[in-house]
Amino acid sequence: MKHLNKIILVALAATMFSCDDDFKHPIEDIQVSAGEANFQKYIALGNSLTSGYRDNALYKSGQENSYPNMLAGLMKAAGGGEFNIPYMPNDTGGFIGLPGFPGKLVLTQGSMSPIQTDAGAQLDNIAAAGPYQNMGVPGAKSYHLLAEGYGNSAGLATGKANPYFVRFASSPSTSVIADAVKQSPTFFSLWIGNNDVLGYATSGGLGVDHNETGNMDASTYGSSDISNATVVAGALDKILGAMTTSNPKEKTKGVIANIPSVTSIPYFTTVPYAPLSPANPSFAPMIDELNATYAGLNQVFDAVGASERKIVFSKIEASPVVIKDKDLSDLSATITAALTPKIGAAKATLFGMIYGQARQATAKDLLVLTSSAVIGKVDEKRVDELKKLGLSQEEAGKLSVVGVSYPMTDNYVLTAKETAKAEAAVAKYNAAITSLATKYDLALVDAYSEMKKLSSNSGIKYYGQTYTTAFISGGAFSLDGVHLTGNGYAIVANMFVDAINRKYHSTLRKVYPGNYPGITIP
Repeated sequence: MKHLNKIILVALAATMFSCDDDFKHPIEDIQVSAGEANFQKYIALGNSLTSGYRDNALYKSGQENSYPNMLAGLMKAAGGGEFNIPYMPNDTGGFIGLPGFPGKLVLTQGSMSPIQTDAGAQLDNIAAAGPYQNMGVPGAKSYHLLAEGYGNSAGLATGKANPYFVRFASSPSTSVIADAVKQSPTFFSLWIGNNDVLGYATSGGLGVDHNETGNMDASTYGSSDISNATVVAGALDKILGAMTTSNPKEKTKGVIANIPSVTSIPYFTTVPYAPLSPANPSFAPMIDELNATYAGLNQVFDAVGASERKIVFSKIEASPVVIKDKDLSDLSATITAALTPKIGAAKATLFGMIYGQARQATAKDLLVLTSSAVIGKVDEKRVDELKKLGLSQEEAGKLSVVGVSYPMTDNYVLTAKETAKAEAAVAKYNAAITSLATKYDLALVDAYSEMKKLSSNSGIKYYGQTYTTAFISGGAFSLDGVHLTGNGYAIVANMFVDAINRKYHSTLRKVYPGNYPGITIP
C-alpha cells in the first residue's frame, strides 16, 4: 500500500470556445478621458488580490502585474499620476525566518505538480520610500484595514500585525486606512472581504461561522472563521466613509468590487471526489481486500439505518475517497459494540474510532487542491500511532492509507454543508457591498458574476484566447489555485475599467490579457 501511484490531476483540456469577446472591435483612435472622475491620485485598497499576490507568495513581478498597476497605467492617459508600489526585493517572495511565509510555487521540468520554494527575502522596512498607492495587504480581512498597529512588528508573534503592512506602514501605530486617507486621494478602488470567508473554505471548514454564533467581536475571530456579515458591512462602511471624505477639495470618487464565489476556484474544483481508479495498477489489487475489510462495518451501517455511509470500492469505475464528516452523528460506540464479538474488543474499538464519522465522498463534496499530495499515501504518523495501540507494522500500514482505509481529515474536504455556509456568507457580504456602493455613489464591479463566467466551460475570451478557472490550462489562475496570473489580473482590470467607465462616463481603455504573464512551464 505504501507504493500507491501518485494521483495525477489532468487539467489540460479546457474548452476553447466562447462567443464573448471584449476585444472583438478594438477602437484605436478613441479619445481617452476621465469623464466625471479625477485620477490624479489613485489609491488601491484590498488584500492579496489587490497586491498582485500569486503562486502562494508576493513577489516583485507579480506586483508589477497587479490589476491596480494596470489600472494606474490606463489612468495616466486620463490625467493619472504616479503609482508607487511597495515592491518585494526579489522574485521569490516569502520571509526568511518567519514561519508560514515560504517562497513561491514553481513547476519543475516534466512535472505538472507545483513545488514550494524556500523564502527568499528578509522582512525589511521600506516606509521611507513611501507613501505607497498600492495598499493591498495579503491576508487582510475587512476589519484589518481599520486596525491600528496592524503594521507594528511587535504584534507579529501574537497575530495582531501583518508582515506585509509592517514593511510599508508609515508608523507602528497607524492603520491601512489612516495611511491611505493621509494621501488625500482623488480616486480609490476597494476589493476586500474575500478573506473573511476564504480561510474557512480553504481549511476545509475548520473554523467557526460567526453568522451562526452572532459573535460581533472581530478581535476573537480565528484565521479560519467566517466573519459576521454585520461586522464586515460595518467595517466597509467605515472604510468608505473615510475614503470618500479624504480629499479636502472634493468628494473622492471610487470603485468597489463584490466577492466572487470562494468555492468555484481551482483550489476546490481540480481534485475529483472519486479519484481511485481500478485502472491504477497499485490500487486495483487492493479492492477485494478492502471490500472484505469494510463488509462488517457496512453491516453495522445497514443495521442502524445509515446505509448511506457504506464504503464500497468499484472494479468498474473510479471510486470516491473515504472522508471524515464531522457533521455526521458519531457511531463509534455502536461500531465498537457490534464488531467486538467478531474481531475482539481492541480491534473493534479501533474501528469505532476510525470510522465513527466516516463515509465516502459525493459529488457535492469539494476536495482541496493540496489533498492530491496525500490521497493514496500511507500516513506514517498514523502508522506510529496504531503501532502504539498494539498493531503490527503491516496491520498499521493497511489502516493508514489516506482516503482509502484511513478517512481523509476535515481539513482536506469541504462538505456540502460547509460549502453552503461559505456561499451564504458571500451572499450576505455582497448584499452589503451593493447597498454601500449606492450609499456612497460608487462604481460597482460585479466580480461575483464575472468570475462565474470565468468558471463556466465557455470562460472569457479575448482575441480568440479563452480563459477559464481550469487549473494550469485555464490560464487565469496561478499555481496556488486561489490567486490569479498576470492574465487573470488583466481580466480583473478590465472588469474595473467597465465599471468605472459606466459610472463616471470616462473612456479608459482596456488591457489585453495576452500581454501579461501566465504560468511558466519549464
